[in-house]
Amino acid sequence: MEFKIRGESMQTLDVILQKGDSLYTEGGGMGWMSTNIKMETNTKGGVGKAFGRLLSGESFFMNTYSCEDGQGMISFPSEFPGKIVPIQLDGTKTIIAQKDAFMVAQETVNLDIKFNKKLGAGFFGGEGFILQKISGTGYVFLEICGDLIEINLEEGQTLKIDPGHIAYFEDTVTYDIAAVKGVKNMLFGGEGLFLATLSGPGKICLQTMPIAKLAYKISSTLGRKH
Repeated sequence: MEFKIRGESMQTLDVILQKGDSLYTEGGGMGWMSTNIKMETNTKGGVGKAFGRLLSGESFFMNTYSCEDGQGMISFPSEFPGKIVPIQLDGTKTIIAQKDAFMVAQETVNLDIKFNKKLGAGFFGGEGFILQKISGTGYVFLEICGDLIEINLEEGQTLKIDPGHIAYFEDTVTYDIAAVKGVKNMLFGGEGLFLATLSGPGKICLQTMPIAKLAYKISSTLGRKH
């Protein structure tokens, strides 16, 4: 399998498949493809996993695209301004990603749901409570909003982060989420009700423009009277 990422702010992933190669993505992820690519819609892992994907921001049904003969091409355009991030898994590490991050992957990659242990954050915090757990072998492609900032945390090093800015991190990183301290900070600070705490060792990758903040900025701008 070969691939190329094209574009700057609205990128497209072009993948070249050989006979027998296959990829899977959520419904509506494909942009265009050659005539020798076959699509099959399925729950990908059963009903239980399908419901888990719904909670993590993906679709109940997934589409598998396979090359039937020769060499085929399929393209996946990004859904929002940002970057398409290729990650090659070798079976020895697991990636924890924000919900909605998953774009497309080889069949040997596993996509599961991961809950944060603090239920209060799930009911009131939104982002950061439900995450995606990605493991296995092969390539997975993630979509992040804005630019990507990589930080390698040392053992014991900790950062507090707005959950919406978390793109993904290695599973060696300890993740927790807690309410912002102080009633005034919660109500008037403008930073949301919860902050995530990430502690090393391991790599974390942050996105500079969370989709929720982008949507809020656009909606508030459209609502102004000129």
